[in-house]
Amino acid sequence: MISVNDISRLREETQAPVMECKKALEEAKGDFEKAKLILKKKGEMRAEKKQANDTRSGIIDSYIHANNKVGVIIELRCETDSVANNPDFKLLAHDLAMHIAAMEPQFISRESIAPEMIEQKKKEYSKEFEETNKPQEIIDKIIQGKLDKEFQETCLLDQIFIKDETKKIGDLLKEATAKFGEKIEVAHFCRLQI
Repeated sequence: MISVNDISRLREETQAPVMECKKALEEAKGDFEKAKLILKKKGEMRAEKKQANDTRSGIIDSYIHANNKVGVIIELRCETDSVANNPDFKLLAHDLAMHIAAMEPQFISRESIAPEMIEQKKKEYSKEFEETNKPQEIIDKIIQGKLDKEFQETCLLDQIFIKDETKKIGDLLKEATAKFGEKIEVAHFCRLQI
């Protein structure tokens, strides 16, 4: 039998709805860690479904570095005002602004890069292999690897989060979508430096 204390503890740790916590504990046969994994998977599935939703609300946050030489403005979008006014949502926006100040991304995502820029990079990387005898399949994999590395440096969603090196920014936004129960996305950012 699942106790009320177990449900409360799971809810406190995961922020999942009470009934979801109860169902997860029942499915896990009382195993607390297994229940957390079940809730995480359900949250990720819900987050994927939410990606099609419109984000009509949100906030604009800013960060000015202590030396007053770097500043960032970010627009973090969500679906409702209640989430936009949530202190955790505001903290997420500020953490993202600080991350942008430190890591200097140029784009939000791979999809926001103009296709002709990607083609230009592919051509540049291809020149390195013009006089080699490597099979084209191997060359293509190497070029894709170089592009992926570049995306990790220049695309916000592909970057490793500076406050938690086990997560990428894209993963952080998926977790936020699962936590708040609605789509969370970075709409715009601007980084200025003197």
